[in-house]
Amino acid sequence: MALPLLAGAAGTAAIAAYMDAKYHIRHDIRSGRGGFPAENEVLGYIESKAASKRTLLYYILEEHATDQPHHPFLIFEGMTWTYRQFVECITRIGNWLMNDLGVQVGEMVAIDGANSPEYLMLWFALDAIGAATSFINWNLTGTGLVHCIKICECRYLITDSDVRNNVEPSRPDIEALGVTIKYYDPSFFESLSDYKRVPDSRRENVSIESTRGLIYTSGTTGLPKAVIFKTGRELATGFSTARYLQLKPESRMYTCMPLYHGAAHGLCTTPCIVAGSTIVLGRKFSHKTFWPEVAQSKATIVQYVGELCRYLLNGPPNQYERAHRVQVAWGNGMRPDVWEPFRERFNIPVINELYAATDGLGATFNRNNGPFSAHAIGLRGALWNWRYSDLEVRVKMDVDTEDIMRDENGFAIRCGVNEPGQVIHRLTPETIASQPGYFNNDEATTKRRITDVFEKGDMWFKSGDMMRQDKDGRVFFVDRLGDTFRWKSENVSTNEVADMIGQYHQIAETNAYGVQVPGYDGRAGMACVVMADGIVESTFDFTGLAAHARAVLPGYAVPLFLRMTPALDYTGTLKMQKGKLKKEGIDPDLLSGDDKVYWLPPGSDRYVPFEYKDWEAIKDKRVRLT
Repeated sequence: MALPLLAGAAGTAAIAAYMDAKYHIRHDIRSGRGGFPAENEVLGYIESKAASKRTLLYYILEEHATDQPHHPFLIFEGMTWTYRQFVECITRIGNWLMNDLGVQVGEMVAIDGANSPEYLMLWFALDAIGAATSFINWNLTGTGLVHCIKICECRYLITDSDVRNNVEPSRPDIEALGVTIKYYDPSFFESLSDYKRVPDSRRENVSIESTRGLIYTSGTTGLPKAVIFKTGRELATGFSTARYLQLKPESRMYTCMPLYHGAAHGLCTTPCIVAGSTIVLGRKFSHKTFWPEVAQSKATIVQYVGELCRYLLNGPPNQYERAHRVQVAWGNGMRPDVWEPFRERFNIPVINELYAATDGLGATFNRNNGPFSAHAIGLRGALWNWRYSDLEVRVKMDVDTEDIMRDENGFAIRCGVNEPGQVIHRLTPETIASQPGYFNNDEATTKRRITDVFEKGDMWFKSGDMMRQDKDGRVFFVDRLGDTFRWKSENVSTNEVADMIGQYHQIAETNAYGVQVPGYDGRAGMACVVMADGIVESTFDFTGLAAHARAVLPGYAVPLFLRMTPALDYTGTLKMQKGKLKKEGIDPDLLSGDDKVYWLPPGSDRYVPFEYKDWEAIKDKRVRLT
């Protein structure tokens, strides 16, 4: 009798395994919406903190300083601060802010500096005294810097001495706003000696709706906007991420991403604090220091963003690149052509790719350790579709006007399998408060909403991002709306073009975009490329590249123009800058620097130099692009 029972059990298990693989049941149960814990679990955590009036991250740091005082909180350039030591530093700086500067409860204070222990101390000292923090991008100068300081309405700009040269040229404009500049460095903070605990009265009126800080958008499409981080959102992000990553006190996460940005802020620092883990902080990204810092600190997780992984892959061999304890690479923006080579070269079993935005709603996660979900940003199964498919939807877009396409009844058209579309999220009177708002910019906040999408009176949040989902439930990022362009009545994804052109063996980096051409609708494809080490223009195979492009891309997506450059421009978070490239386009009179433009003339099998006579021939319509 036992054998038939065992056989039946085995058959049931086999059916269950098949159903799970086909419909991703365990993944959906484990992940919930976006991969985070269940909403009631997150709400329960926040409510417990609110009930005890201990909603600030400072309180969590203080608890760890009592419960595990000697456990390392921060490792930076070979130095370690325990939780107790770090809270003592926070206390001294908090007393300086209160007693010497007179910072008030709820006051917004701007801080400006590169990654350092002192930056973290200042951040949480402001938290400890019940103030709010405006996190300024330390790379900003001039108009951008003054703009961010102005909109946050602060009295103080507290700045690392190391970025003095970025600040001082704008001192007259900053002071004209009534803002006082204060510089800090390690020796100054070490000189502070008031260890008296900051009284609870400074924090007792901080609620989950209080503004904790402002994190700025990258400003790639104009001046940065300040995204409001409220206490509840900060707690929810920290708790949810810690649970999702299964962080424990023994976990050590390495990041060299800037602390002023949402990635290092919300996806490394806050979850590590919630879990009582260790933060390993790099001053900035560098081929030279990345793997030595990771290995010597015994980090178990490394955070990536943008093109960091490609930089590492293109870098020279390092003795520490496999001599480490890293089990997970955690981040966003890893390109498909980098994914598996990165995993194989650096011996990191799990690539945990995510999609999220500082000023967005919703998130997707893909804990990938095999070929099935490689390159995806998320995985959705039957349970997810049943529970959330009416809360998050992909809709068809006119990429020229960036308007949602409508049917004969005036309603949006849902995308089918493998059809790219903008992701939108349903807003209701109960959930509209969950939309991240822009500080002192209600117009920008409202512009992210759209109504009458599927029925009269409904309201949705526009993500601005194009995605597609295949028949197996894998979700892939396509492009940022505005980066996708139309050519020959077809939509072209700049990400796809960059990925495919980047696979060519003589190319190290690619930035793809669309450029306006006189006399043509839409935009023609252009790729700005950096040649691989050891390759120069005289040895570059322009015939080979044309053949490669035509082999891996649809005809309409093959770049008609190339811009050869020694280096691409990136933001502080390693996002490619496209604004200047799009503006200069192919007009020889606008081309800046020593870059050279090549093109693929009609009927040609190779890219050739684009000369002024070619520009005139296009404008005069003596040459027609195909």
